[in-house]
Amino acid sequence: MDHSSDDNKRNEEINNEKNNERNDEKSDERGGFHHNPKDEQLEQYREHNTGPGKKLTSDAGLKISNDDRSLKAGRRGPTLFQDFRFYKKQSHFSRERIPEKVVHARGFGVYGDFELYKSMRHVTTAEFLQDPGCKTPVFVRFSNFIGSKGSKDTAIDVRGFATKFYTTEGNYDNLALQFPVFLVADAMKFADMVHAIKPNPVTDVPQAAAAHDNFWDYVANNQETAHMIMWLMSMRGRPRSWRMMEGWPINTFRFINEHGKSTFVRFVWKPVLGVHSLLLDEANVIGGVDPDYHRNDIIEAIRCGAYPEYEFGVQLIPEEDEFKYDFDILDDTKLWPEELIPVEIVGKMTLNRLVDNFFAEEEQSSFDPSNVVPGIDFTNDPVLQGRSFAYRDTDYHRLGSGNIQQIPVNQPVNDVNFNERQGYMRHRIDADSVHYRENSLAGNTPETTPPEEGGYAHYPENVDGYKTREVPSESFNDHFSQARLFWNSMTHVEKEDLIETFIYHLAKVESKSVRKQNVDMFVNVDREMACIIADNIGVDRPTGSHVPVEKQSPALSLANMPHSAYTQKVGVLIGNGFHGEEVRNTLDILHKYGVFVDIISEKLGAIRGSDGTIVEANKTFITTYPVLYDALYVVGGSPEHEAKFKQDVMDFLDEAYKHYKPIGIATTATNYIQTSDTNNLEGVVFAVNNPDFGKDFISAIAQQRFWKRQ
Repeated sequence: MDHSSDDNKRNEEINNEKNNERNDEKSDERGGFHHNPKDEQLEQYREHNTGPGKKLTSDAGLKISNDDRSLKAGRRGPTLFQDFRFYKKQSHFSRERIPEKVVHARGFGVYGDFELYKSMRHVTTAEFLQDPGCKTPVFVRFSNFIGSKGSKDTAIDVRGFATKFYTTEGNYDNLALQFPVFLVADAMKFADMVHAIKPNPVTDVPQAAAAHDNFWDYVANNQETAHMIMWLMSMRGRPRSWRMMEGWPINTFRFINEHGKSTFVRFVWKPVLGVHSLLLDEANVIGGVDPDYHRNDIIEAIRCGAYPEYEFGVQLIPEEDEFKYDFDILDDTKLWPEELIPVEIVGKMTLNRLVDNFFAEEEQSSFDPSNVVPGIDFTNDPVLQGRSFAYRDTDYHRLGSGNIQQIPVNQPVNDVNFNERQGYMRHRIDADSVHYRENSLAGNTPETTPPEEGGYAHYPENVDGYKTREVPSESFNDHFSQARLFWNSMTHVEKEDLIETFIYHLAKVESKSVRKQNVDMFVNVDREMACIIADNIGVDRPTGSHVPVEKQSPALSLANMPHSAYTQKVGVLIGNGFHGEEVRNTLDILHKYGVFVDIISEKLGAIRGSDGTIVEANKTFITTYPVLYDALYVVGGSPEHEAKFKQDVMDFLDEAYKHYKPIGIATTATNYIQTSDTNNLEGVVFAVNNPDFGKDFISAIAQQRFWKRQ
């Protein structure tokens, strides 16, 4: 998975320019620099309860004189029922929680902008895809699929990547996963799949994990899962960051142009930083030491002005080519290989602002695949057909009202006129006496809009046939060809990691029968893989062999992703007495290339170099952990507690080394690591006698992992 120095240099130069540009700007705690139409709309809802002259009141406006003690009958007496302040405060608190989402409960949302690169007018009338340079406000929610709202970020799991476009034609919701394929081919099976992967209903264990009997029993007995399971068990199931994760709306949609011509389309978000992942051991440890790892990562990036960026791509298939391929284009367990149907990049999304209030904006955000705009329509994709109903119905229940679009984060930015009335949480005051269609009292308004003037109209697809529960085509029953394609496309390192992750999950399954069923199933993907898994989970090797597919898709391998030092996180292990000039120069070049840095020492505060240089430690060995860093810069020094300091440094160094991470060694730290018969020190960069240490270290950070390390 190595990359050329030329590629690294080019990426570093680009990221260096971005970093310098962003350092010239000023941001607030939320990260944004400018207003957009959605931000301006939200301004009317923002309230500040603190500040000079602010007085505590009830929600009805009554000024409160005492908010610390209950009203009692005598100094040691019982609380009086007439203490309305206590009643109102406590009763509101008792109602502060709403039901969490059944799936994707753990999430985090941020705002941004989408800018169109090139016009898609030839295939769609969607207004936000017409004019290059057009900017559309967006809200994006990243989420985990399995766990509860309080689970960890780094679970091996399916991630949600939901984007709400606040277009001039209404909200368009683009709901994606970090994989291009799904576990089921028909929405009818979705509830069963979720029941299987959720914690055991008797014990409610395990939380946020797929390593249990019920899930793998479901997998073995519903073999359409094979393809997505390969993705889930791969490195892609453990993203390094939401900023380094693709987003694939798994469904097939239609683009409709001004002439009424239909084109099949699938969408994808491709992170500018490339797709990068955690190792299995890293993900497990981080889940314990920093369960908010992905949240903290994106918050830090936005606050620093290193805004997450994703290019928006489309894959297009003309209507007449619907049956051209050896897979059904409506089957969500199948991807559209990029080598066959290229991804055309048409725009870029930049996430640049945090929410003001997590509950009001993120927790109450609602996404719905049926929120489309003219020029985008549904296909007969069996999963999409179910999703277009289920999402809105779920949020009607979870948010307790049919008025979910009146919640500020969900409101469109264009004019809204409709006849739906009343219901819980009705904030809008509709001052009209008429609220029905076909009327004379209001001049038959609000009027409908004909399609030629921008009104939404469905594509007039010809539909014919008997009512049936048959699969749409026989290729829906081919569960292994694309799973095999995915396997063939992996590097040796990726294959080893995938096998290890399979073993990690299946070894936790108590039922030997279920373990054996899975081995017998995945022999269809690769015989050698299945045999290695069998040898490690206590079952007999399978008979049979894999399907006869030898094709590869280079786009599926992480080895072919962009690599950069930009926003990689480096831990600097340092004590008093360091070489001032050397450390200053190294920190300067790290900053120049947009690397995030933590100064780690035995205690917080000033660390003094041999020449009087001072750096401020913002972390201690007690408050942080080596798995939280992409690379280490080991400086050493003469700390107060030398033996303890040395042991802490060695613990960090050993952990980073075994995870193949780049390590920079200052001239004052050469005693911490030496070449031996058991290591080759690949990816370890020494400052001694190396005038190009800074640049060499940056190149190593950009490479990210050194898989040939011993």
